[in-house]
Amino acid sequence: MTRILIVDDESQLLRALRINLRARHYEVDTAADGATALSAVARRSPDVVVLDLGLPDIDGLEVITGLRGWTQVPIIVLSGRADPANKIQALDAGADDYVTKPFNMDELLARIRAALRHQASTDLGQRIVLGDYTIDLAAHRITRRIPAPTGAGQPPALLSSPPTVHLTPTEWKILALLLRHPGALVESQRLLTEIWGPRYRTDTDSLRFHIAGLRRKLESDPAHPRYLLTEAGLGYRYQP
Repeated sequence: MTRILIVDDESQLLRALRINLRARHYEVDTAADGATALSAVARRSPDVVVLDLGLPDIDGLEVITGLRGWTQVPIIVLSGRADPANKIQALDAGADDYVTKPFNMDELLARIRAALRHQASTDLGQRIVLGDYTIDLAAHRITRRIPAPTGAGQPPALLSSPPTVHLTPTEWKILALLLRHPGALVESQRLLTEIWGPRYRTDTDSLRFHIAGLRRKLESDPAHPRYLLTEAGLGYRYQP
């Protein structure tokens, strides 16, 4: 079920949005301040964030910047700041859409559906070839290519289907994050925060363990990886 995080310090608005969204079969989490919102995104991995800018502890623009440091979750700003300069700032900071208060509920729901469609189309396009493997991020499926048979006259019916590689849920999360940033350094703290949450941002031993598991399954020579590289003291990199 699709999960939406609503971030706003107006309790009546939170309640109204929660009722409307749950009536349409969304799962709904709420946060009344920026710190709680950042923690909730790391812990619960929502599909969309609906964010007010006027929060009591952290300005919404800082929340957007903080989230964009480690996640691409769609962010829809829902704010009373109607000045075009505010909209430009929010969009430049990484927001995907901007709705001003007072707002029409049907319009907000349409914006949420549009954000979900865009995210789904982006994910469905993520099919990546890594050495001998084809990785389908949307289907969570990895297949290994089989060389063509050398014997003449072998009927196609006798060819075996490509073998699949099985990853743990945590290995999938790490791999997906690396593959979506080809050639870029992904810092260890970002991996740890997005996958396990802020409390685990220093648990580099667990991260190394799972990276080693990915290399055993996907690299032809795990001791000398070609695709999943370590940047000592910094993080990891997927090298296409």
